[in-house]
Amino acid sequence: MLSLEQIAALVIFIGMFVLIVSDRIPRQRVTLVCAALTIGVVFGLLMRNPSAIQESLNLGSFFRLSFWYTNGKTTSESAGINWATILFVAGMMIMVEGMAKSGFFHWLCMWLAKLVKYRPIPLLISFMTMSFILAMFIDSITVILFLAAVTVELAKLLSFDPVPMILSEIFCANLGGSATMCGDPPNIIIGTALHYSFIDFVRNTGLIAFVNLLVVILYFYLVNRQELAKETISPEDIARMPSPESAIKDRKDFVISCIIFATAVCLLVTHSMTGLTVACIGTFIAVVTLAAAGRDAGFILSKVDYETLLFFVGLFVVVSGLELTGLLNILAEMIGDFSGGSLRLMVAFILWFSAIASAIVDNIPFAATMVPVIRMLASTQQVELNTLAWTLAIGTDVGGSATPIGASANVVGTSVAMKNGYMIGWGKYCKMCLPATVIVIFLSMLFIFLRYC
Repeated sequence: MLSLEQIAALVIFIGMFVLIVSDRIPRQRVTLVCAALTIGVVFGLLMRNPSAIQESLNLGSFFRLSFWYTNGKTTSESAGINWATILFVAGMMIMVEGMAKSGFFHWLCMWLAKLVKYRPIPLLISFMTMSFILAMFIDSITVILFLAAVTVELAKLLSFDPVPMILSEIFCANLGGSATMCGDPPNIIIGTALHYSFIDFVRNTGLIAFVNLLVVILYFYLVNRQELAKETISPEDIARMPSPESAIKDRKDFVISCIIFATAVCLLVTHSMTGLTVACIGTFIAVVTLAAAGRDAGFILSKVDYETLLFFVGLFVVVSGLELTGLLNILAEMIGDFSGGSLRLMVAFILWFSAIASAIVDNIPFAATMVPVIRMLASTQQVELNTLAWTLAIGTDVGGSATPIGASANVVGTSVAMKNGYMIGWGKYCKMCLPATVIVIFLSMLFIFLRYC
């Protein structure tokens, strides 16, 4: 029998999910209002527990040395707002805006297109690969925003259908995001909450993602080869193409943004050795980017996606309501009872449940909810937490590719196409991406079984 505070926390959480899925109210407003209800009603009125409010806000984390520097030690993560995730995401947003301002992404796309001589099939494969690699380090939304726009531009100049390329780029961006800790928001949440490093993800989800990339490239090639093979590119078409260098808006800014990006990658790859946390790295990169921007720092700050950051803040508070009232303990026990202590059954359930849920609803709140569940599950069922963490990461990241609303990158990519007159409905999207999602999830399950179970 659930207690009154558990019922209230559950009602608030379900209400938040329904409103997010309905997409009628900005999602950051939904989570912030639900967070206020969690603090006021659940923690204040029903539990009468000021310490629960303090734990959910988690402001004390800023004043702990371990928040900025770990010295090789791991500390237990309390419930509440994961400020490390928020600071890291904010820092990467600022860096990406600086790179975009210099013309880096447009230049990269046009340079790669010129390298393969603008031929449709090589373009398909090279843009899929670039989408995967960029999404390992940069938010998939940004990757698709620029890739889809350049793909449409190339399609208009070369007279080919950009839809197959855009859909393949979306899928590879989500797949690439699963390969590293900073690739997708669910991975950032999992990594910061469970104290995994960039290298930890590369050695585990990264290996799975790279294997699946080869399968996905083959899949999209076989599905689209006949249509793309019909496209012919004449020397006149190539002569009309703008020079990649024309995309560079300011050469000095371009060089500086490349140096900052390379620095960020180096810091992330080595942070398990240096002891610098992702919160520290995100803050450092943001400060360096703004300092390098000089007078344009205000412009870069104005382009940051503050709505997403506020969405994270509210989301973490609502999830802490489930955790601190004991509801997530109940869910972990249910999964444990269902699996009967079998690690393979747990893996299969978490992987497919995560994939299906992420295809229907936003994978960020789902991942934030499931992190404390798998932590409790590992503790009570005496199974490896690492295995459950990699399973959750793959399920949430890849599962979102199945439908047009499963991940933010999907929404952005299809919107760019439709704004330019290329309609991508549910039927067209799912016909191409749903089978690819099922194939990748199934292969990932086999890989996890063979390696970890």
